[in-house]
Parts: sequence; C-alpha cells; structure tokens
Amino acid sequence: MPRIARQKQEGAIYHVMARSISEVLLFKNNEDKRQYLLLLKEYQKVFGFIIYAYCIMDNHLHLIIFCNGADISKIMHCINFKYARYYNLTYKRHGHLFQDRFKSKIVTDDRYLIALSAYIHNNPSDIHGYENNPQNYYFSSFGIYLNLRTDDLNLVDIKFILKMFGENINESTKRYFKLVVKSQNSLLSELPNISQQEIEFCNEKCDYISGKKILVRNFNIDDVIQYVADKFNISKELIHLKFKKGLVSARGILVLLLRNLCNIGCSKICSILGNITISRVSKLSSIGVDLISNDTIYRGIIKDFISSYS
Repeated sequence: MPRIARQKQEGAIYHVMARSISEVLLFKNNEDKRQYLLLLKEYQKVFGFIIYAYCIMDNHLHLIIFCNGADISKIMHCINFKYARYYNLTYKRHGHLFQDRFKSKIVTDDRYLIALSAYIHNNPSDIHGYENNPQNYYFSSFGIYLNLRTDDLNLVDIKFILKMFGENINESTKRYFKLVVKSQNSLLSELPNISQQEIEFCNEKCDYISGKKILVRNFNIDDVIQYVADKFNISKELIHLKFKKGLVSARGILVLLLRNLCNIGCSKICSILGNITISRVSKLSSIGVDLISNDTIYRGIIKDFISSYS
C-alpha cells in the first residue's frame, strides 16, 4: 500500500513525533537523550529551523518545529539518520531503529499550538516520580519555560508561546504553568483541538501560518560557491577538486551554506564537490557547524551571505 504524501507548507509549524521499533528503547539512558539534543542543535544551525517545545521519552519523542522555509522531511531525516548511526555504533547493533518514518502534523492555529505544547510538556507525568512535577524532567523544554533550568544549548524559543499569555513574562509564565499542570483528560476536554486523532497523528491539511518571516531557500548555487571562494581567497575551481588539501574549512562552510540556503539534497552536493560520498558531506557539514559555532570569523557568515545576495 503506497504511503500517504506528507502535508507540507513553507511557513507552517509542525508537531513531529518519532518512535522506536517495538523491541528496543529509542533512548537507553540520559546520554542517548543528550546526543539527540546535540543533533537537534547541530541541524538547527544547518537548516535554521526554530523549536518551540520538545520532550524526549524513552521510546518516543515530540517536537514543535517552525521550519523557517526548510523542508521538514530533510530536517528529520538528517537528525534521525545520524542518531540511528550513533545508536547502532554505540550498542553494536544493525537494522532499523525508528518505527517507520516520523509522524508530522501541521499546527492549525494559536489555540491548537498552546494546547499541543501543554500536552507535550505533560508527557513526563507518566514517569514514576514525575506524576505531579513534569517540569523537573530534564529532557523536556517545560523546565526552560519556567526558568527552572537554563537552555544550555540555546535550542528553544519560549517567548513565541509565552507571549500569547501576556506581555509580562513573569505573569505569562505563571499562566502557562497553570495550564500545563492540569491533567491530560482535563486539557483535552477544555481544548478540543487536541484530540485522540491528534495523539494518533492523523495528517490533515490546514492553512495556519506562523506569521514569522520565512528564510528564502532558493539562492543560486554558483553565487554560494563564489561567495565562499572570495571569503577564503581561493579560486572557486579548487572547491570542486575532491582531493585538494587545505580546503576543508572552505568546503565545510560551502556545504553548510548549500544545505541551509539552496534547497538541494546531499546527492547534488556530492556532485558539486567532486563526487564525494554522502558520509563525507555529512562530515563537512559538521565541520561547517563547528566553525560557525566556535570561530568568531565565521559566526555571522549565513547572515552575511543573505545580506550580500538578497
């Protein structure tokens, strides 16, 4: 039976869920969950998406993502593929880890978004010891919303939802807390946009748009190559040479910009860089992420390119 086409919208906010196959835990320990958060941050830098809420449980995870013009399928494929590779190497196993493809549903309106975030933040209530205090569960963004812990990865935008409860951040945080701590059944009855169908992820098309300015992803490939060549003071022809030494940083930044801004897949990037492997593209992308994260010279390079070619 053919798969149902995934509903996508350029400016949409998505509820994403991924689950492990039945016989294994998706996250065996806290280090596994930490690794997944690190991958979210890595690919957030690659694709420029925004996370409004998350909760990582032992056998499944929930995310609320604003894709910011990127393709939700590309985002989640990269993250889940790399996590599955980490998991299989760590636990010396082979085969699939995730149960089919990830599930996604487009958020329909603000009320739905609020209810959905409350539902996600209530997930740890099913864990022994967190029945009455889900905000203390570390691998959920709820504690960040309540300022109980710092967002050390700078992963989540909490203001977008909290501002729906008022401009005063302290008061809006209190109002949001009161909403989330209600039981799931109470929440479902008072906010019917979250339904049993939502929990089971029935895909429906809708046209709620977040209202945020969307990052354009159709920049010219040649412009990106020329920009990187100028930035590193090299001939752009050298970038295409597969075994040219001393160009790792330039190629890492190039891969990062191509993935972020040109809406092309890894196969196309492989051919641009001299028929290298997809694994090498992934490695170069990680190098690019490290450069913009840790080197002040490259920290603003994405914004600089956009301002130069918009």
